Amino acid sequence: MPNYDYECQTCGKRFEIFQSMNDAKLVDCPEPECDGKVRRLLGTGGGIIFKGSGFYQTDYRSSSYQAGAKADGGNSGSAPAPAPSSAPKSAE
Repeated sequence: MPNYDYECQTCGKRFEIFQSMNDAKLVDCPEPECDGKVRRLLGTGGGIIFKGSGFYQTDYRSSSYQAGAKADGGNSGSAPAPAPSSAPKSAE
C-alpha cells in the first residue's frame, strides 16, 4: 500500500497518509480547528531500495533449475577460497 501526500487548501498543512489504492481520496483536513479541503499531491512514486549484501540473478531460481545446473557441473560460487599465506612477502 502506498503513502499519499496531501495538502490543505486553507491552512497549508502537508501530511502523508498510508492507504490502499482502492480507498477514496481524503477531502477534509485532519486538523480539528480547520474546516479546509485537502488535495492529493503528485508524488514521484516509490523507488526500489535494495538493502543487504547484494541481490543476484540466481538467488531465486527454481529448484529444478538449480538441480539442472548442478548436474551440468555448474559452480554456484561455493568453492572454498584459497587460504591466505601467513609468510610475509619479501621485496626483491
